[in-house]
Amino acid sequence: MKHNLSQNTTKSLSAGKNAPLGASLTAKGVNFAIFSKYAKEVYLLLFDNIGTEPTDIISLNKGKRDIWHIFVNGIKEGQLYAYKVSGDYIPGSAYRFNPNKLLMDPYAKAVTGKFINSDHVLQGFSYSSPQKDLSFDKKDTTESSPKCIVIKNDFDWQGDKRPDIPMEDLIIYETHVRGLTYHHTSKVRFPGTYLGLIEKIPYLKSLGVNAVKLLPVHEFHNGDHLADKKLKEYWGYNTIGFFAPESSYSTKRFPGCQVDEFKTMVKELHRAGIEVILDVVYNHTGEGNESGPTISFRGIDNGSYYYLKGEQPNPFRFYNDSMTGCGNTLYAEGPNVKRLILESLRYWAEVMRVDGFRFDLATVISRKKGSFSPNSSFFEFIKKDPVLCKLKLIAEPWDLTTYQLGNFPKNWSEWNDKFRDTSRRFLIGQAGVAHEFALRFTGSSDIFAAKGKSPQNSINFITCHDGFTLRDLFSYNKKHNKENLENNVDGRDENYSWNCGFEGKTIKKEIARLRRKMVKNSFCCLFFSLGTPMLLGGDEFSRTQKGNNNAYCQDNTVNWYNWKYVESDKEIFEFCKKAIAFRKAHRILRYRKYTVGKQAGIDNLADVKWFSEKLEKINWGNNALKSFACQIEENRVDLPKKGYKILILFNMGEKDNVFRLPYYDNFKWYRQADTSLSFPGDFLPLGREELLEIQDDYPINQRTIALLIARQK
Repeated sequence: MKHNLSQNTTKSLSAGKNAPLGASLTAKGVNFAIFSKYAKEVYLLLFDNIGTEPTDIISLNKGKRDIWHIFVNGIKEGQLYAYKVSGDYIPGSAYRFNPNKLLMDPYAKAVTGKFINSDHVLQGFSYSSPQKDLSFDKKDTTESSPKCIVIKNDFDWQGDKRPDIPMEDLIIYETHVRGLTYHHTSKVRFPGTYLGLIEKIPYLKSLGVNAVKLLPVHEFHNGDHLADKKLKEYWGYNTIGFFAPESSYSTKRFPGCQVDEFKTMVKELHRAGIEVILDVVYNHTGEGNESGPTISFRGIDNGSYYYLKGEQPNPFRFYNDSMTGCGNTLYAEGPNVKRLILESLRYWAEVMRVDGFRFDLATVISRKKGSFSPNSSFFEFIKKDPVLCKLKLIAEPWDLTTYQLGNFPKNWSEWNDKFRDTSRRFLIGQAGVAHEFALRFTGSSDIFAAKGKSPQNSINFITCHDGFTLRDLFSYNKKHNKENLENNVDGRDENYSWNCGFEGKTIKKEIARLRRKMVKNSFCCLFFSLGTPMLLGGDEFSRTQKGNNNAYCQDNTVNWYNWKYVESDKEIFEFCKKAIAFRKAHRILRYRKYTVGKQAGIDNLADVKWFSEKLEKINWGNNALKSFACQIEENRVDLPKKGYKILILFNMGEKDNVFRLPYYDNFKWYRQADTSLSFPGDFLPLGREELLEIQDDYPINQRTIALLIARQK
């Protein structure tokens, strides 16, 4: 179809309304509304089938607030549609209108499939060429591009209720919808899908987690740089549809089935008492930099949706380097982009019924006059929204140049990378980190207490999707990312990892045994710490990515969960499961507030005591310090008296040690766990802890963590 568009329809039309944006289904037809400030013409194209010419081309009316709209009578649920937009093509002035490009509705609730940029047909212009060609691109994408789908919101939730789990009781499991079940060992009916995840709910329940944090499920684009290398976007951090569930995670039984299948997954997780937290990416889109494809926002209103440098000699270049590093940055301070983000959040909260969000590069979308601000209008809108303010709100508190850990509003939790890095350094025996580890282990009061927050605002993690798995953390000294085809320069260089004496897979039993102990030590640091723990999916059964610490483009067995490890690494699985159960059974590990003196710090927590192996005050200034004990007890008035004390013994040194045990009238010490012992004695079941024969001291092996509990006689 040529780009000289004109109206061609037999449909009955009326002016329509400028709200709500998107395609709104009614009993009489569908209202279409789309924002574009600088467009000269906007056309709605209707289709009967994917990959065909449009049946109708309809010119929209421009109304108030630069919103174009039309009402089409008689069309129903399942109608396929898209847009074409005409206007100036002046890249140097931010105008990128190209009516040859079929455009996705930014408010589309579903699309028919993935955008395949064969022969770079989606390009708006080819700035990437050596000649920096800014010429107008005449390649038409009408037949090749996916179409948007009109969706009817009539799902039967069958009395669904949110689990509404308090933050202090949350145990988060970070996972990937496709990767969780796509491997043949998952033995599910619909592998790699929302419905496939449902079949793993009994497993999640048995593990003990009560929230899943899903990597992005918004419709995303597979970038040209990956397609050219025959790789695929796997993580999903290149969103193009902020209202549309990722189509490739559906069974594809019919166009749009991903919406009801996602809702079914949420409903079944809720029924099992498991919350759903989405990883959302509102800082950039999958359209990439100025040489990227024209899929939606760029062709609808490039200057309104994106930050542009506005500097000579390349005023059309996208603002990227000091924010996202992903090619472009959404202009979140702009009123229409802010509206898009907030309405997207409300949609996923109210219509799709998710329980919370983890915001990727959250500092980008919370700017005020170009800089991060805890008082930005974005935070104010969420605070005042009666639905959003009650959800789990989790920030990744940094971007390429901004680091704001601890500075988000009081009701926001934050990924604590200081917990991650300090725990790793302590676990592998680095010198001089004991004091900071103690701070991180007891809720990072130095970061959060002064801001009126609680330990639960700290999302504690040792591994996540971005980096090594827990198994790889103790199997590799260096990253092994060659399969990403970037000459192994991508991914972090400093991982604070240790291969335990051999790089990669080994048959040496002593090294394998040490690695298992290091993984168990990590579980102890994670689940016994004060804060909200997040477990990387698959770490509970030693999933490996073969040393790849940036597996964003590996849609293969590098990322797919191999479920045979649940049995072959049962020792690790059972230890993790018991550590979670212990945390859930002992509320004193889940404090709601800091109990601090005048100054935040580990010595000012009234219910936490630290002492050396000789029961003496610790010299935290000793850089060689690697052995000490942490006792957590019940001095809090808001906790019921259960008559027990928890004692965690840390020995990350290279020599065995003996800890003197504190004496309390009418109490006896029991061993609950010791990471140096053989399975199943490494972690005893709840209620079956072992009374220590000698109550005065406890011998502990090198690189070991032991968990003791004192109970009243």
